[in-house]
Amino acid sequence: MKLLTLIFTVIPFFLWAQESEPDLPETFHSISSHEILDFAKELSSEKFKGRLSGSPEYLLAAEWCATKFKEWGVQPANNGSYFQYFPNEYSKVFSVGSVTYSPETGQETKLNFPEDYYPGSNSASGTVFGNLVYVGYGITAPELGYDDYENVDVKGKIILMESGIPYAKNDTTLSEWTPYAYHRYKFRNAVKHGAAGLLYIGKIANPNTINLDGFVYAHISEEIAGHIFSDAGNDYKTVKKELAERKIPSFAFPEKQTAVITAETQYFPNAKSCNVVGLIEGSDPVLKEEVIIVGGHLDGQGHLGEVFPSALDNASGVADILGAAKALSQPEIKPRRSVLFILFGGEECGLYGSTHYVENPLFPIEKTRMMVNLDMVGNGTGFFVSNGKSYPEIFNHFETANEKYLHREMAASEQRINFGRPRSDASLFENAGIPTFSLWTRNSVFPVYYHDPRDTPEVLTPEIMEDAAKLLYLGVLGVANDSGL
Repeated sequence: MKLLTLIFTVIPFFLWAQESEPDLPETFHSISSHEILDFAKELSSEKFKGRLSGSPEYLLAAEWCATKFKEWGVQPANNGSYFQYFPNEYSKVFSVGSVTYSPETGQETKLNFPEDYYPGSNSASGTVFGNLVYVGYGITAPELGYDDYENVDVKGKIILMESGIPYAKNDTTLSEWTPYAYHRYKFRNAVKHGAAGLLYIGKIANPNTINLDGFVYAHISEEIAGHIFSDAGNDYKTVKKELAERKIPSFAFPEKQTAVITAETQYFPNAKSCNVVGLIEGSDPVLKEEVIIVGGHLDGQGHLGEVFPSALDNASGVADILGAAKALSQPEIKPRRSVLFILFGGEECGLYGSTHYVENPLFPIEKTRMMVNLDMVGNGTGFFVSNGKSYPEIFNHFETANEKYLHREMAASEQRINFGRPRSDASLFENAGIPTFSLWTRNSVFPVYYHDPRDTPEVLTPEIMEDAAKLLYLGVLGVANDSGL
């Protein structure tokens, strides 16, 4: 019965994909959850130290991926090279540092890593001591009638600051606030106002910051922030509500309420990183000039005194791409359009790699038929495809593949204009006018440890990763062979 089922499901696939190789099903079934999980485990291993973009360990991970491409016959896409380099400064963090807090009573409390705080990915090295001042979002926007620093003096002080901006609606007004949403702006503005250090509220490993001379900072949990506010007689939730209403609740804490932040780092301002670019050239003499891009970011959050393995985010997406690339590269599979695989560097630092590619494309933008981006595609039981409903003629290939062969729950959304700051590599391709999908997994099986040292291979779902690679294989092959697009 299973053999008959296979025969009657394979035949329609040949017609749909416009292929006739008799061993195509064997290639499809060669995509293995065990192998894909092994890819993710390798990328998450200690030797790559969290794959911080710009670091020597990231470049080693890039070389490992390029070796896999070469092994499978995926060709170097950048004039004989698998690498597309760009500037990428970074900071090496030698230890977890320390954060010590003292209330007015003088009962010093040393915060615990990783429960209470993370060291700053780009903190200056050294120690800073100071009184505490809350500065809300840390924004000075005179044209918008807003200044978190208006009624406080932060010179020589340690500030407590929130990420984000005081506007949430996705409309044209959001675009006016967007320049103030960047962490680098907030850090520079803090230093401009004379702050000596920063406790950034929201415990998250974040390389998308900036190293400023002498400016020492760390990330603290909201629970710790609440405790500090409570010691000063303030309710943190009430203050956050006022902040969201643009009431600017900035204030100085009592004089004896202090903190000490210590960081041990080294800054590398002239470092470089790279995208890993591999090509399967199309078999059609005309259509091979057109390209389908399959991308996902290779970099992670790095080493902050201990390794942040960055398994779900985004060793999972890269492992899925490698699984699909291996299958698509087999000699019996001949996509008519070219397929370009891009493993982006610098995503966590601020979309460096995808920005560099869009500004320096290896295929003309107008010849790029689609881009599909994979980020955190490794924990769950179903799929979600952003923008799928806006490109039904392309999405149909993925939807049909899922319905016929994978049988996973799969939802999709329409493309909407984003007036805020770009948050993913996919957004750069969207903004360039390329039909772009983002593939995600949904219905998490394990807890999602976002930018957290617990983001290890143990929280990955191998079965969904195998099916993600198979979905890519079938969907990309269908689009590559569809001459009607």
